Amino acid sequence: MFAKVKPSIFIDALQFELVEPRGEALRGVLKDEKGSVCSTIEREPLTEKDQFTWTGLNDLPYGVYTLELSQGGDEMKMKLIKRV
Repeated sequence: MFAKVKPSIFIDALQFELVEPRGEALRGVLKDEKGSVCSTIEREPLTEKDQFTWTGLNDLPYGVYTLELSQGGDEMKMKLIKRV
């Protein structure tokens, strides 16, 4: 796992910690339950342990989402819940 998302329940933003940044771009895709892309982000890691916040998620409807993160050849997926 190259990134940690804290916590898995969000309201208007997601907080990330890159555990093993390699100087490669981090790409994130947030999909709803139907698989439609709701939001994307691409970011260059800055430091050895980089922390950042993905904002602008307030307008998304409440429900279950899938977060797909990729960095170089590594990929990870996780379920997230947007709540009130």
